[in-house]
This record gives sequence, structure tokens and C-alpha cells, in this order.
Amino acid sequence: MMGPAHSLSGAAAWLGVGAAAAAADRPMPWPVLVVGALICAGAALAPDLDHKSATISRAFGPVSRTLCEVIDKLSAAVYKATKKQGDPRRTGGHRTLTHTWLWAVLVGTGVSVLAMTGGRWAVLAILFVHLVLAVEGLLWRAARVSSDVLVWLLGATSAWILADVLNKPGNGADWLFSAPGQEYLWLGLPIVLGSLVHCAGDAITVSGCPVLWPIPVGNKRWYPIGPPKAMRFRAGSWVELKVLMPVFMLLGGIGGLGALGVI
Repeated sequence: MMGPAHSLSGAAAWLGVGAAAAAADRPMPWPVLVVGALICAGAALAPDLDHKSATISRAFGPVSRTLCEVIDKLSAAVYKATKKQGDPRRTGGHRTLTHTWLWAVLVGTGVSVLAMTGGRWAVLAILFVHLVLAVEGLLWRAARVSSDVLVWLLGATSAWILADVLNKPGNGADWLFSAPGQEYLWLGLPIVLGSLVHCAGDAITVSGCPVLWPIPVGNKRWYPIGPPKAMRFRAGSWVELKVLMPVFMLLGGIGGLGALGVI
């Protein structure tokens, strides 16, 4: 899928988690619901770090473009080193390493540890990066006609405000993990979810997604998981724009209302 659909599906997924948490008697404070949805929307773009033409490659100028080139080469090297007999030969690393459950878990775990141990500046950095990505994904038309500096300023300002809101007692710094020293441990959860939602979105396109790596399937270690080919579509097609994106908006709205106890 394309960037806007990925971000929208990520936000909808976190709002759905909020509804499930409320039903399980562990409701999210509204700042956790909002911040988690924005982080998940941004994280749903992150697996495309292996693609130099993806939305994320433009988000932070030369820094993100260089990072995408490095991740592409790393992913291609890992693919070549771990592929089995049935895996096809390929030159690039797109839809390989960063499109797996293992990558999602490792990145989410790293972010949780950083947020828990790094203090306010670590939380601000995590929020800034993902809020910029969320703007690029959810407001992509406006972001493309705006300067990068304006998008970064919006991300930095929003991160500062939301970090202050979260830090107030009862607003969710210790949501789900309430033991002393575990504040912000939950920040890795929307990142894992966003990455997995991205993989699920790519799995229903023509190429599928090797989300199960490194678990082999038959004679392939990079098996492209997906529904029957007749049910798949091309990224950016009318199915994505006219069907899936409205569905994501509807599901996100229902999830948000459920998380807030309205329905």
C-alpha cells in the first residue's frame, strides 16, 4: 500500500486497541489514545525505510534519504545471506528485513527501553520522529506542498505539548505498566503494531509480504504471505483509495468512540 493508507490503517489499529483495552477494563487515558494513534500512524510508514522512494525517505531530508539507502543495502545483504533454494534472486532490499515480525518486535522493544530509561528528551525524540511521519502520512497533500521545516516545526511543537500532557498525573505516562520506573514503557507498543499493520497492508497487495521471516515456509525463508492472488490489488489502485481508506476511517472512528466509552 501507499503511505497515506498505511498511516490511516495504523491510526485505526491503535484506536481499535483502545476500544479493546476499555472493554478489558484497562481503558486508555485520552492522551494515550491520541499519542498512541499518532505514533502508530507514523510507525506504519517506518518499514519502508528499505525503499529510497518511499514517503519516509523524504521526511527528514538528507538524513532519512541516507538512512533508507543504508537500510536497503543491509536488507539486501540479510536476504542474500539467509535465503533458501526457493527464494528468488534479487538486487534490492525492499520488502525484506524491515517487513518482518522480528524487525517490528526488535524496534518496538528498543524504543520502549529508550523511553523508559532515557528521560524526557528520549520521549521527545520518539514523539518528534513519529509525529513528523504521521503528518507526512495522514496529511500527505498538505505536507508535500509545505516546506520540510514547517512539517518539522509542527512535529516538534506537537511533541513538546503532548509530552507535557502525558507527564501530568493520571494522563498515561504509566498506563499499562505502573511499577516504579516503568513510565513510558508502553510507547513501544504502537510502534510494533504500526509495523505489523504495514506488513498486513503490503501482504494484500500483488507482491505479498515475508512477515514470517526467519521462519521458513516450504523451501522459502522469505515466503510472501498474502491471500489468494485473485484477492490482491496493486498499491495505489482504486481498491486502496476508494475502498480501504474509507473503511479504515470508519473503523478508526468506531474504535475511538469505543475507547472513550461513547459506544
